[in-house]
Amino acid sequence: MRIGKLTNEQLDRLILSKLKHTRKEVVMYPGIGVDCTAVDVGGRLAVLSSDPITAAKTRIGSLSVNVCCNDAAASGAEPLGLMVTLLLPPDITEKDIDELMDEFVEAAANANVDIIGGHTEITNSVSRIITCTTVIAREGKRGIISPAGMCAGDQLIMTKHAGLEGANILADYVSTEFFTDDELSTAHSFAAQTSVVREGLFAADNGATAMHDATEGGILGAVWELAEASGNGLVIDKEAIYVHPVTEKLCRHFSLDPLRLVSSGCMLITCPNGQNMVQALNSLGIPARIIGHAEGEGVRLSDGTPVEPPDADEIYKVVE
Repeated sequence: MRIGKLTNEQLDRLILSKLKHTRKEVVMYPGIGVDCTAVDVGGRLAVLSSDPITAAKTRIGSLSVNVCCNDAAASGAEPLGLMVTLLLPPDITEKDIDELMDEFVEAAANANVDIIGGHTEITNSVSRIITCTTVIAREGKRGIISPAGMCAGDQLIMTKHAGLEGANILADYVSTEFFTDDELSTAHSFAAQTSVVREGLFAADNGATAMHDATEGGILGAVWELAEASGNGLVIDKEAIYVHPVTEKLCRHFSLDPLRLVSSGCMLITCPNGQNMVQALNSLGIPARIIGHAEGEGVRLSDGTPVEPPDADEIYKVVE
């Protein structure tokens, strides 16, 4: 099978369709475009989500913390704690582990979450560091924001820029023969932008109808999943999607599509009045722009070109 996530068809047929929903306490179940679950633990909802980091060589701790907390924030939930599993190759050193945990602790502090448990193991089943992190979060003031909440007429907003997590990873696979030190430093700086907790919690409290963070499959993959989860169509203005020049150059170098490149740190938000939301986010120092609106069925670009379901992320063309 190909590297990366299962296709949505495979995920539904092989995994999701087999799951039984028997507990009344579970109020949100897994589905296409739904990255969290919510459990009623006595009048309040606990929100949980898990994510691995498998492709990155550096900044693994910060990516692990941010990518996992992002799923909770996309549901309007405040991250509280993290369970962290570390699978480490036999050639790792104590110094490597020490530095990895320093990065985890710093990222957790920046995200205002505690690391509350997990598992650490040296195993010859992996050839590089693999992490899997589970976040435990608390529902927001308006309850759970579901990807299914997008309504016809809503405007679609994206924050920051497309492919930013992918650009950070790709910078580990090139040399200064093709890129300057400044360009590689810029790409690596994107790791500090991979959290969407601030925009997620703000948007949830200020009228967002749905949110989805753009992980594997990139911006266009996340757009398709958002439409699939809500049952509403989307029209996308491709020219409005911002791609940083360094990301553009990295993608040209590897012949990749930046709009299909893993984009943790970029949040998709739908709401009735997109301009007000954009202005509010910009006032908080979070770059945001309107890139489309909910209309009709399916997903298409403004020129009528259909947007296909997400396939394997572009990053795996390089990581493989």
